[in-house]
Amino acid sequence: MPMTMTQKIIAKASGLSNVRPGQLVQANVDLVLGNDITAPVAIKEFENAGFREVFHKGKIALVPDHFTPNKDIKSAQQVKLLREFARKMDIKYFFEIGQMGVEHALLPELGLVVAGDLVIGADSHTCTYGALGAFSTGTGSTDMAAAMATGKVWLKVPDAIKFNLIGKPSEWVSGKDIILHIIGMLGVDGALYKSMEYTGDGLEFLSMDDRFTMANMAIEAGAKNGIFEVDDETISYIRDHSTREYEVFKADSDAEYTEEYTIDLSTVKLTVSFPHLPDNTRTIDNVGDIKIDQVVIGSCTNGRMEDMRMAAKILAGKKVNKNVRCIIIPATQKIWKECMKEGLFEIFIDSGCAVSTPTCGPCLGGHMGILAEGERAVATTNRNFVGRMGHAGSEVYLASPAVAAASAITGKISSPVEVMD
Repeated sequence: MPMTMTQKIIAKASGLSNVRPGQLVQANVDLVLGNDITAPVAIKEFENAGFREVFHKGKIALVPDHFTPNKDIKSAQQVKLLREFARKMDIKYFFEIGQMGVEHALLPELGLVVAGDLVIGADSHTCTYGALGAFSTGTGSTDMAAAMATGKVWLKVPDAIKFNLIGKPSEWVSGKDIILHIIGMLGVDGALYKSMEYTGDGLEFLSMDDRFTMANMAIEAGAKNGIFEVDDETISYIRDHSTREYEVFKADSDAEYTEEYTIDLSTVKLTVSFPHLPDNTRTIDNVGDIKIDQVVIGSCTNGRMEDMRMAAKILAGKKVNKNVRCIIIPATQKIWKECMKEGLFEIFIDSGCAVSTPTCGPCLGGHMGILAEGERAVATTNRNFVGRMGHAGSEVYLASPAVAAASAITGKISSPVEVMD
């Protein structure tokens, strides 16, 4: 039976020669992930079920990133629970202050995920690792608890949508614009419980950071996962970051898809998602005059090095609008340090930005940039639901780092073309 990339990875992890869409399988996991919101629930379920040991000390990662540094007593208690569990179980990968980063940027950077892996995480954006040719998906905390104990997870094999990418993106257009374009085309439930599988000659023009961004937002189209065909760019990244063995799975030429799309990347424009759903998209030439109060550049979607460099390129020698608060959040300590070495922090601070330690922070309305009633933010994050970044009467507009940085300068949603000399 012909299979897609995702189906082949699930089949291997389940010890089966083939699988079909809709089939229920029990798969072995290569990594189990939890954070400071979801892992405490999983730990309590783990203990309530009477488990006393984890299945593998080196295949569990606990990353307190959402409210880190701890913003209040409750968040401190949450992380304390993680810390004590990690010590008790001798879990190898527990990343806290000084080591931590936003989980979905940190794990690939540390080489903990490679092509062919099956990864689950009690966080919906675990689908990020599909950029590496892995099957990765979000689960509930109960599934996380069971996986920590047994190393296994029950999955329903997803159908797939094929995206054949061709052409070269225009200047300033990045992976964020491409995925917002796709979500605007499909809708927030257009890929419901399906695998979004990317292939085509256009991949050669997408960096790994572009791919991480696109895989990260698969869940915003309702998908089970997003996954990219492995190419030389992928293999180079894996070899630079990991010593683990990897396995490349390529879709069969006659694999079945529920839908197929060909997207010419040269035609994709800078795209902004308006409140209050990610599929409410408009191209930059159709946004109108939208004044803003805050800009956030960071998150598991766009807090990587290319994102920082893009923002610095636009902000260099310019000032943030006096009516705008601009917050820059590098996604990991390594990225933070690289920004410092390259002089990006000097650019950010001289332009009037605030620079944060790695954290999810404002993305989920946690801390480090909560919006008041009536305020608007342009954010490089992944969700713009009602009240997502603060007050229910605030608004979040999703955009790329280029658009976000340009908007910080003008005080309204703007194209980088408007501010570059």
